[in-house]
Amino acid sequence: MSRNAENREQFRPNGLETDHFLLTTVVGSYPKPKWLNRSKELAADEESKFDDDDLEEAYDDAARVITHEHENAGLDTVVDGEMRREEMVEYFAHRIPGYEFNGPVKVWGHNYFDKPSVASEVEYDEPWLVDEFEFTSNVAEKPVKVPITGPYTLARWSFNEAYDTEADLAYDLADLVNQEVEKLVEAGAKYVQIDEPALATTPDDHAIVGECLERIVDGIPEDVRIGLHVCYGDYSRIYPEINEFPIDEFDVELCNGGYEQIDVFTDPEFEPDLALGVVDVHTAEVESVEEIKENILEGLKVVPPERLTVSPDCGVKLLPREVARRKMENMVEAAREVEAELDAGEIDVTAPTPKAD
Repeated sequence: MSRNAENREQFRPNGLETDHFLLTTVVGSYPKPKWLNRSKELAADEESKFDDDDLEEAYDDAARVITHEHENAGLDTVVDGEMRREEMVEYFAHRIPGYEFNGPVKVWGHNYFDKPSVASEVEYDEPWLVDEFEFTSNVAEKPVKVPITGPYTLARWSFNEAYDTEADLAYDLADLVNQEVEKLVEAGAKYVQIDEPALATTPDDHAIVGECLERIVDGIPEDVRIGLHVCYGDYSRIYPEINEFPIDEFDVELCNGGYEQIDVFTDPEFEPDLALGVVDVHTAEVESVEEIKENILEGLKVVPPERLTVSPDCGVKLLPREVARRKMENMVEAAREVEAELDAGEIDVTAPTPKAD
């Protein structure tokens, strides 16, 4: 059952003059500055004088730049663009005892993925993201969202050499994610996003993901916003089951598909808040403010404004950085204009009226 925690208003920006509020955010990844990529090359060169301390400084600088870029675009909640992360599974596997790496695996074409193996029972050793969160929070003036790769994806996208079933591995990983979220909450985190792209390719495993989420949120205060992001797929195969997930917000990738699946979420009534992708991360074309406003209206077919979050479809790391920045700026401007038009009664909301308590 969705948590339905009343934790969204804490992210309303100071000075917002409208009564209506559409929470604006990003999914996570963002294009890295070219100089950061060059810094990593230098640090890997044994003949270079550029050492690990220099590389750490470069990561810090990149995190500052992108966090400020998000704030300058007007986003209500920000991340550092995952400047310290390369792949969403590898980053965590390096930090979880029980994982090991045996070399890259060819996934398609000429692309390789350093797919890890689970060689023994996974354990929680040291925090994975607390330092990253604390650094970004000290840099940011806006609230910071923390994306974490979910346990089902961590299990599914690894070789399982230690557990009887993939589900057993996912459940143990969920317990570790719960410990990490607890550490983040102790550090001040109020917005955590669980990324489960693997569910899009294996939707019949939604019950496993649901059980993982139950473990993740165990003991987590309701004022901490828990979101779930699932990449593009056939959402009809996991709806209405996701209404039973213990989350505050479900993030969907529909812009790239022209919102053909938006009606999936209208019957039965959608229970969690909706985070709707309103700009396409698969094209370098920058959507106009008017186009994005029309996309936002698609979300109002499912939930009322007080339950709508506005974001890109997915991470934007593969876009040119200037394109990503302009998409964010137009997205925020579109959201603010829709808020004003809602206040003025110029937009008819077709989503169901919230149920009375």
